This record gives sequence, C-alpha cells and structure tokens, in this order.
Amino acid sequence: MSVPAKPLGIVAAVDGSPASNAAVVWAARDAAMRSVPLTLFHAVVTPTATWPPTPYPDSLLVKLEDDCRRQLADASKLAEEAVPTDRKVMVRKEFVYSSPVLALINMSEEAEMIVVGSSGRGLLARGLLGSVSSSVVRHARCPVAVIRDEDLPDPAHGPVLVGIDGSPVSELATAIAFDQASRRGVDLVALHAWTDIALLELPAFDWEAVEADAQRSLAENLAGWQERYPDVTVRRLLARDLPAQQLIQQAKTTEAQLVVVGSHGRGGLTGLILGSVSNTVLHAVKAPVIVARPS
Repeated sequence: MSVPAKPLGIVAAVDGSPASNAAVVWAARDAAMRSVPLTLFHAVVTPTATWPPTPYPDSLLVKLEDDCRRQLADASKLAEEAVPTDRKVMVRKEFVYSSPVLALINMSEEAEMIVVGSSGRGLLARGLLGSVSSSVVRHARCPVAVIRDEDLPDPAHGPVLVGIDGSPVSELATAIAFDQASRRGVDLVALHAWTDIALLELPAFDWEAVEADAQRSLAENLAGWQERYPDVTVRRLLARDLPAQQLIQQAKTTEAQLVVVGSHGRGGLTGLILGSVSNTVLHAVKAPVIVARPS
C-alpha cells in the first residue's frame, strides 16, 4: 500500500540569495520528478525589539511584506523555468512572521523534504553552513536537502552516492538514494567505509576478516533494495578509511550529482553522526546533499 504524499510536498526556503535560488531550482526539478507540489516559503523577520517597546510603523511592515512577495514571485519564476516543458508542478507560496528555523521545522511535519541553500542573506548567512540550514538539518522531521551556490549537476549524468553503515537511519538514506537514482535513471554508488584508531595500532589485526564481514554486511543492506529497484545499477565500494573522507573523495571521483547521508548512525567503525561525518560532508561536498531525517 503506497504512503500518501504529504500536503506541502517539497518545501524550498526562499531568501533571494544565490544559494537560495539554486535551492529553488533543485527543489522544482525534484518536485516535478516526484509529481508532488512545490511550496516556496519565506520567513518575514522583524527587527529586534526595542526598549521601551515601540510599535513597528505600518510603513515598515508594508515594506517587509512587499519584499517578501517580490522574492516569492522571483522564486516562482525560477521554479517554472527550471521544470521541463512536458511536466507541470503545482507551486504554492507561503510566508509567515516567524523565525525561519522554527517555521521550517514546523513545516517539516507535513513536507516530503525541506530544501535549503547552504548559506543565505542576513540571518541565513551566519557561518560556513548557514545558521538556518545547520539548525534545520539537525531538527527537521523529514529529509533535508542542502544546496550550494554552485552550477547544479546535470541530472542526466553522474550517479547518486550514498553512505551506508547498517544503522536504521542509514536504511532511510539507502531508501532515499535508491528512489532518487531510479527517478533520475542513473547508477547508485553505495559506500561503506570504516576506521578505528585502536585497531590500526594492532599490527596483527585480521583486516581480511573485517573486510569480508563488511562485504557481507553491505550486500545484506542492499539486497532488498536491489530487488525493489531492478532498474538501478549499483556499484559497491568498500574502504578502510574515515567515512567522511571517502564520501568527499568519491563525490569528486564519481562526479556524483547527489550525495545522501544519514543524520546519525553507529559509532565506532561505521558511525555517520551529524556533527562529524554528515556535518563534514555538508561543508565539503559541492554537489547537493540530502540528510536523511526520520519523521
């Protein structure tokens, strides 16, 4: 039995920055690919309150709303131009007076995916990975795609790359990666990497046995999904290395058009924990990255 689509479909955060514009284009294409609605969202952030409290002048509120409507109109035009002529996407525009983070987290309960730029204007521009993007990735209740201000990869070329560690959230990342690869008609590169400093210090450690176990584990994790998506060609990669380093390297080597990682995972040999591996990948990989967040 198929799961009904969530009413907001793909939600793209709009702020008028180059990274936001790239996010809108990517989100529109993804919505068209899935045949779900696209919701363009803008948060109107009022200036810091004064003391003693002073009401905001009506002219300020009018200016903020006019700016918001302009940005949403520009984003809607970008979205329409990004979608192939043989496909149609229902686009809705929403804005609220709220913190962008709080609003997006609340919207994530009824969204298939939240799409944000890696950095933005004003409040969104703080830090290498924008403060809003970083917070939404950590707290959203649906997958989050982070898009850099780069030329988006051609969706007709380049595989989807996924990091697999056998954890429940890695299973969700695998599901997303297979679905994306199938819809895009491209290969899936499944990467399992491991390392442990303590083990590296043991010269007699049986790495062949560890690798054989890793191969079995990866095959088991992929078996059911390969049966479900027979149209997807899977390339398996095993590496005795830090997962983050391998994901970053393989994203470049394979020219991946999309990287999918778990928001957290197992510790020790295979951990994909947000704040370490996932966080490093988000900062270093130029391709769009989807962080699998459980609902």
